Amino acid sequence: MTFDIRDPSALSAADRAHLIHPFLPAAAPGRVVMTEGRGCRLRDATGRTYLDATAGMWLCQIGHGRPEPARAAQDQMTRLEYSTNFWDFACDRTVELAARLADLAPPGIDHVFFTTGGSEGVEAALRMARYVHHRRGEPDRTWFLSRLGGYHGVGYGSGSVSGFPDFAEGFGPMLPHVHHLAAPYPYRSGAAGPAEVTDACVRELEAAVARIGPHRIAAMIGEPVMALGGMVAPPDDYWPRVTQVLRRHGILLILDEVVTAFGRLGDWFAGRRTGARADIIVTSKGLTSGYFPLGAVLTSGAVAEVLGRDTGFPVGHTYNGHPVGCAVALANLDIIESEKLLGAADTTGAYLADALRPLEQLDVVGEVRRTGLMLGIELVADKTDRRPLPHGTYSVADAVRTETGVLVRGGPHALTLAPPLIMTRDEADEAAEALHTVLARLTPDGELR
Repeated sequence: MTFDIRDPSALSAADRAHLIHPFLPAAAPGRVVMTEGRGCRLRDATGRTYLDATAGMWLCQIGHGRPEPARAAQDQMTRLEYSTNFWDFACDRTVELAARLADLAPPGIDHVFFTTGGSEGVEAALRMARYVHHRRGEPDRTWFLSRLGGYHGVGYGSGSVSGFPDFAEGFGPMLPHVHHLAAPYPYRSGAAGPAEVTDACVRELEAAVARIGPHRIAAMIGEPVMALGGMVAPPDDYWPRVTQVLRRHGILLILDEVVTAFGRLGDWFAGRRTGARADIIVTSKGLTSGYFPLGAVLTSGAVAEVLGRDTGFPVGHTYNGHPVGCAVALANLDIIESEKLLGAADTTGAYLADALRPLEQLDVVGEVRRTGLMLGIELVADKTDRRPLPHGTYSVADAVRTETGVLVRGGPHALTLAPPLIMTRDEADEAAEALHTVLARLTPDGELR
């Protein structure tokens, strides 16, 4: 099929004819074909501009259209476009990035295994956990603990530990030996306060460990803040207390920082702020701000020592530690550091939350919550019983986009925002005004009047 790429109608037709979209019925009539991005703005093929309050898929920390990552990619491509990371081979940029990440990571986390994305990283982390226990003489440790509402990817293993049962429908049996715990969701827990939320979660964790058997559990996986689950942060004492239980029973903690790492919560990694002491950390999105597909799984020295025994860790991919991706990541980290973007999560996040707070006066808004530059707007049919909208918030996000040109993301219970760390106050005000314009017309049945 040949067509004029400058013709928006032809682009949309070619899209419908050939492109398989994740989570989109083929019969859906609309297509939004983006062609350009600068800062927090995007432009589509028709020339319409959008304010990107989602940083793509919660990843573009430094904003769109930066020349520095492009130059880094070009320089690396013309010097060495590819080198394998298998066996005793490496690339200088790959080694440089591994050392840089070890310097930025929490204490005790100092080894890196590269991937091409978050789902692949979670797959590697799950295999690491089982493999480490097997090498330590505990082959029965095959179980994983996860949480309902937690999202960890769409691979076979990563999809199995994700806490969204709908995503597994139609694929047959998923990975066995996975147990999902309740999420620490203060707004929907029914508990009197944060302490009661943590108490209930820890009791459930201890009961699950006792029922399954601590000698059979390899690891627990969780996000510091549940992103797809609605930007839900646990009470402050949740991760420290969970970590204590896991360490007492020799269970590894895999912290899924695919969304939270590299500035989203105001630090390079979220563990320092949440009190979670991970053995394995999975990262991706903000590592390159989306300028190249790259991920990194970071491990403690103790985990790495076991992985390195005998023949080593028998997992790898063609693009592990891709030289161009590593060069782009280094340029991205330089920008975050030199422009002091870590602080934006607190300053811009607080400003945006204040701008959104008046939404809580609307009958359909149960709560506006923020952790760093991750914000959730809980939509409800009834504030008294906190009943959610009947069909989630996806169509509401679509309405915000089509009516105002502001991009937010829908979900089961909440609209979510996680803009680039460079968002200005004027842009934050624009996003808040757009949301108020639409949500003021939202009815408890999820319709817009």
